[in-house]
Amino acid sequence: MVQSYFEEGRLVGVLTPEPLDRVLDYRAPEGGCWLGAFVEVPLGPRKVLGVVWGPGRGDWDIAKVRSVIRVLDAAPMREELREFLERAGAYTLTPMSAMLRLATRVPGLSDPPSMRKIYRLGQGEPARMTDARRRVIDTLVEYGGLGFTLKELSDLAGVTPSVVKGLAEMGVVEEADTPRDMPYLPLDPGRPGKPLIGDQAGAAARLAEGVRARAYGTTLLKGVTGSGKTEVYLEAVAECLRTGRQALVLLPEIALTAEFLTRVEARFGAKPAEWHSGVTMTERRRCWKMVGQGEAQLVVGARSALFLPFRDLGLIVVDEEHDPSYKQEDGVLYNARDMAVLRASLNAAQVVLSSATPSLETWSNAEAGKYARVDLPNRFGAAVLPRMEAIDMRSEDLPGSSWVSPTLQAAVGARLQAGEQSLLFLNRRGYAPVTLCRACGHQVECADCDARMVEHRFQNRLICHQCGASRPVPEACPHCGVEGKMAAVGPGVERVAEEAARHFPDARIAVLSSDLFGSARALKAQIAEIAGGDTDIVIGTQLVAKGHNFPRLTLVGVVDADLGLHGSDLRAAERTFQLIRQVAGRAGRVEAQGTALIQTFQPDHPVIRAILSGDEEGFWRAEAGERQATAMPPYGRLAGIIIAAEEAAAAHELGARLARNDAPIRGIGGVVYGPAPAPIARVRGWHRVRLLVKTPKGAPIQQAIAQWTAGLKLPTKLRLSVDIDPQSFY
Repeated sequence: MVQSYFEEGRLVGVLTPEPLDRVLDYRAPEGGCWLGAFVEVPLGPRKVLGVVWGPGRGDWDIAKVRSVIRVLDAAPMREELREFLERAGAYTLTPMSAMLRLATRVPGLSDPPSMRKIYRLGQGEPARMTDARRRVIDTLVEYGGLGFTLKELSDLAGVTPSVVKGLAEMGVVEEADTPRDMPYLPLDPGRPGKPLIGDQAGAAARLAEGVRARAYGTTLLKGVTGSGKTEVYLEAVAECLRTGRQALVLLPEIALTAEFLTRVEARFGAKPAEWHSGVTMTERRRCWKMVGQGEAQLVVGARSALFLPFRDLGLIVVDEEHDPSYKQEDGVLYNARDMAVLRASLNAAQVVLSSATPSLETWSNAEAGKYARVDLPNRFGAAVLPRMEAIDMRSEDLPGSSWVSPTLQAAVGARLQAGEQSLLFLNRRGYAPVTLCRACGHQVECADCDARMVEHRFQNRLICHQCGASRPVPEACPHCGVEGKMAAVGPGVERVAEEAARHFPDARIAVLSSDLFGSARALKAQIAEIAGGDTDIVIGTQLVAKGHNFPRLTLVGVVDADLGLHGSDLRAAERTFQLIRQVAGRAGRVEAQGTALIQTFQPDHPVIRAILSGDEEGFWRAEAGERQATAMPPYGRLAGIIIAAEEAAAAHELGARLARNDAPIRGIGGVVYGPAPAPIARVRGWHRVRLLVKTPKGAPIQQAIAQWTAGLKLPTKLRLSVDIDPQSFY
């Protein structure tokens, strides 16, 4: 029987998020402690956070074992979350200290319970308005009534605390004492949702039935764009709330949360808890604590919300489950879609994987019967799917400095005449991907990365998309020194926007690209303006493909459909198909039928033909057949080994040593490819080398890699990371 309570003085094992390779022994504090308790413990001269992970091991000098300082005011970590962290760590080959960091990313967790002063919008305006006072008021208005600590509000507004306090004395800003962490307003699942009929009603009933079973199960909710998937899975959320359990909805993009929160509030009468980088530290702490106490019924968040301490999790929805952003590419390398399935299995919870263009992994699991599948083949209400056509660029008369064909220009012009919106899509940020000297041919590269710097003309800077380094656009060539010969080569969304302004000088144009907005709230505000009809032409990257609803948008023009068709990525065809089908789905989501025009130099390419025909099942079957023939995922296993070093020779030497001693991999029927320089061989000054491990589907790849790398002693200037089920190969 597992010991659940430890009396004062008993040895307990405490796991900390510090980079140590073991659970540490301490003595239980005065009053004892429970298994899973969050505690503060001494570590050297410091005090650090920890979790009671079990009995102490007793393999340390008992006389030197120190006591737990105190038990924190937080609900103990439940057994299922501890098991989830252990199994996720074993799957991703991640140390437990790093896994615990994912579950304790909350500010002020060790602070004692207390009241706090918060500041929110009061009444009236100051007798004398200054720029600083206006910034405070505008900040409070922008955040829609949220309360902030003095530091948070002054930092957000860019003013000193005295400005906020002065406004509080006038009553313009309200100062109030509140408990540090308040429960969320209750959500009412009995409120009526949008009336569902036909396929939508049947799908909602099936999902609700799964939730009522209080048992694990995963369902693919596959519906065409605009088919009402959100309304359908909100009924599953309602059923989960009726059963008294908690629900989690994962979204791939922060910008989607504003519209989604509005829909949740309309359906349930109150807003849910939020967990993502766009919320304040105060709200993150409140969310974490209330989730653990069961006082947050529904959480809407990014992938890291999977590690919140839910008291009784009954449903996880992964919206746009195919989206690559669910894979964390730094730190702990995990796929939130797969981890959602793991966590639900430990909670007797249901998972809904929602997408118009599911990942091949999910499609394959549904085909094999591992997942249930519910289809929504028609758009909701009177809306119909857009008409899709290719523009053969080989027959278009297009000047060398233009990217929008005459055919697409004419279509945009017709929409402007009709008072409708158009979207021009190009999945490339910035103004131009290459800056070239026409005198010597030199291409401007990042000083710390093997990557070309991308011109961002709106900022008048060159930016490295790998490390974020930036510099002014040079007047003279950095290589040969000749002035006036630097030229932008190729298009980005900023260049397409410049061209659109040239063709349509009276049109209201907005550019949606993640690098153009200083905050998540600024991006949300821009999306709201577009949805409200304040824009005529939208120019966007893949950001616009993620579930937005623009009622007046009736035309989508894909500027370069060939961009993702080629390269070494095994998912190139899949991702191109998903991205273009998704972005085309932004058109005609109300009554008027939309049109999607796809500019391509390869209209006969199988992927382009599949996009135009709408034969999604045929595409997946063909793609699955190719993967099966080569035993590639999801019909085989892959793992990436990434070695980084300050000196290139050291990285190659370690890679070669691993390749020579690959017996553990060969022992499970696998093969090691490489070492080879990574496609981007230097990032932030570190040289990068990759190896790729390929094994049969059922092979114990984690055990083999752990055995393979067990004896390595890496110096500080050499790093090795393992990426199980890699999604990118840069």
